[in-house]
Amino acid sequence: MRRFVRGAAALVLGTTLSAVAAAQTPGTPPAKTPATPPVVPGGPASLVPPVTPMTKPDVRPAGNAATVNNQAIPEVAVYRALRQFPPAQQEMARKEIMAHLIENILIDQYLNAIKVTVDEKEVDSVINELKAELTMVKKDYVKELEAMMLTEAEFRAEVLAQLKWEKFIKQQSTDEKLKQLFDSSPDVFDGTMVRARHILMTPGTEDAKQKEAAGKLRGIKQVVEQEAAKAVAALPPTADALQKEQAKAAKTEELFSAYAKEHSVCPSKKDGGDLSFFPRAGAMVEPFAKAAFALKPYEMSDVVATEFGYHLILVTARKPGTTKKFEEVKGDVQMLYAMRLREAVIAQMKPKAQVSITAPAGAAPMAPKN
Repeated sequence: MRRFVRGAAALVLGTTLSAVAAAQTPGTPPAKTPATPPVVPGGPASLVPPVTPMTKPDVRPAGNAATVNNQAIPEVAVYRALRQFPPAQQEMARKEIMAHLIENILIDQYLNAIKVTVDEKEVDSVINELKAELTMVKKDYVKELEAMMLTEAEFRAEVLAQLKWEKFIKQQSTDEKLKQLFDSSPDVFDGTMVRARHILMTPGTEDAKQKEAAGKLRGIKQVVEQEAAKAVAALPPTADALQKEQAKAAKTEELFSAYAKEHSVCPSKKDGGDLSFFPRAGAMVEPFAKAAFALKPYEMSDVVATEFGYHLILVTARKPGTTKKFEEVKGDVQMLYAMRLREAVIAQMKPKAQVSITAPAGAAPMAPKN
């Protein structure tokens, strides 16, 4: 069964937010849900709760959560993902869900602007595939849509958007372009892995709070580096280079872990910010992965900004990969190409987008974003 239908089935079956994202995000790999590491530091998949089977549908929320260039995001679109989180995680999750849905609309508006179209028969084909898949697991299509608060029209729109993106990716990802990406990014496809800890802060969009968070992270980095240098200086004069390196690494990791437990807002804080091993692509958001892979073990990054907030990253280990041929990893290359193309489209659309976010009930109104 094609990857999209698996994602669509996950959406209709209402498994986890990561499954929703897999169906709704064009061109991104399905999220994994182990306790460690999270799929994106501080992102939705790192907050995914245990799967709770859907029972009867809740009351469908009314109104709109936002508009993007006068196109509405209904509150129900946010709620169907948000309700899978415990109350303590919903404030952070809502921000991430909103960002995700806004980006999806920008992608679809871009595809409409360049006139990427899909025949309705293709939509019918995908939905019929999904119905057959649901029948195999003894699920009723109509009832599952109702449980997810999805109308037939809403779900068809989701399918149509995904098919348009797939068509666009197919048009863009020529073998020549994929080969160029493969040749320019050897550590992305050879299986190289790094292990990292991170501290995540979420200062929001206010300049003052962003500067405060960045300053705090840089202050942490400075203290850790100074204390690690002191640990090396305290060694006896007979200490060799290996002993000095080990002392520096031990003190760096000890202090960084303590600061992560105290200051990070990522669920990984309980493990001192440890994200375990992850590959160059497909697990972490691109700015985070790019920064981490540029570090040697026990080096710290500068402040790294992602859609989830500000990060300070400490790499603690690196596992080199093995050389691959293009043909062996062509599918992975195409997936990464799609991810980067999505980022490029969003970067083009976002600065000129008129986005107005409606505060949820009980919250202070949020100013429109330009």
